[in-house]
Amino acid sequence: MKKVLVIAYYWPPAGGPGVQRWLKFVKYLREFGVEPVLYVPQNAQYPITDHSLANEVPKDIKIYKQPIFEPYRFASWLSGKKTKQISSGIIKTKNQSLTEKLLLWVRGNFFIPDARKYWVRPSVQFLHGVLREEGIDTIITTGPPHSVHLIGHQLKQHNEVTWLADFRDPWTSIGYHKKLKLTAMAKNRHKELEQMVLTGADTVVVTSQTTKREFSKITRRPISVITNGHDIPAMDAVPLDEKFTLSHIGSMLSERNPENLWQVLAELVRENPAFREALELRFIGVVGKDVLQRIKANGLEPYTKVLGYVPHDRAVVHQRRSQVLLLAEIDVAETRGIIPGKLFEYMVSGRPILGIGPKGWEVADLVAHTKTGTVFEHVGHTELKNVLLNWFGQYRKGSLRVASQNVEQYARRELTGQLAQLL
Repeated sequence: MKKVLVIAYYWPPAGGPGVQRWLKFVKYLREFGVEPVLYVPQNAQYPITDHSLANEVPKDIKIYKQPIFEPYRFASWLSGKKTKQISSGIIKTKNQSLTEKLLLWVRGNFFIPDARKYWVRPSVQFLHGVLREEGIDTIITTGPPHSVHLIGHQLKQHNEVTWLADFRDPWTSIGYHKKLKLTAMAKNRHKELEQMVLTGADTVVVTSQTTKREFSKITRRPISVITNGHDIPAMDAVPLDEKFTLSHIGSMLSERNPENLWQVLAELVRENPAFREALELRFIGVVGKDVLQRIKANGLEPYTKVLGYVPHDRAVVHQRRSQVLLLAEIDVAETRGIIPGKLFEYMVSGRPILGIGPKGWEVADLVAHTKTGTVFEHVGHTELKNVLLNWFGQYRKGSLRVASQNVEQYARRELTGQLAQLL
């Protein structure tokens, strides 16, 4: 089989969405005549861990590892909690402490493109030998962290290899980029590195049409869209929650805060005793402090449960049990192409999806195409309230469900076939 070298930072025991895309590709690539060889860090400091994901790694796959120097270890001396939040993308936007401002400024201006930059040089030195030893002529880098792409760029400069650069998220237009208190020099350096990678790779892969259009303005290299997907094994039917649960799986960042939803729910709680008795807001994952403050301000704290991060297999059960699945994105134009990986698992859960996001959000088209729910902008109110009342009425009758369509095209095995064609 054709061998390819996959260079990734996130790999089990890392948890969260960043690890699952390439864990699933690696799981299925052999079915399409491609033998993946992995290169991952040996001692990475992941903000979230999920040891259950290690069960999905093919047992006989070859994995090379090298140590990585993580500056976050030293930053945690100032504040371990705040460092972990910044590392995982949870950045408070209001009432930042001096420590938070300092950490963000240092992260943005000293660690370009990111805090994993010190893994680049030793990785390049090590991988020259791996390429020769394994007889590999195709490399894949996946970011963020985008410093991984710099490894690909240097390997391309000194070896006869074809390089595929996979972007799970955009680079300079990602939401948190503006929060890093970048100087003009740092902004320009990010732009230079982004252009260098996009024009240096032989093929670019992105997860949304919006990102493809954005990158097409920077490079003439071929760009393919391969979305994230679902790979949930068959499981016994699980009983639905007795409460009218609205569940959010994953990180609810402060700027994703769907204020209009909290206002609508507060109105329904005041106006409808049955709704008040049945409602439960459930968060499975990290929740920004600003989000919890606004929930409390709207009088919804008594109906809210925060369970924290749970292993992926348990998160899947929560998806299947919940009455409604909540999806939210930051209300800015730059996030229109952000398609959370959990969307595709939501699609096959059989539960209606309630999305709150920016105008023109690409998720709205996907949800409409698969008939799996309804998506609103952050200013939606009356129609949002009517949809919730309609779903609540169906819940009380025991008939709340969706008849999804066109979801199999997002199966991980199907998407891996698309990747194999590119390779």
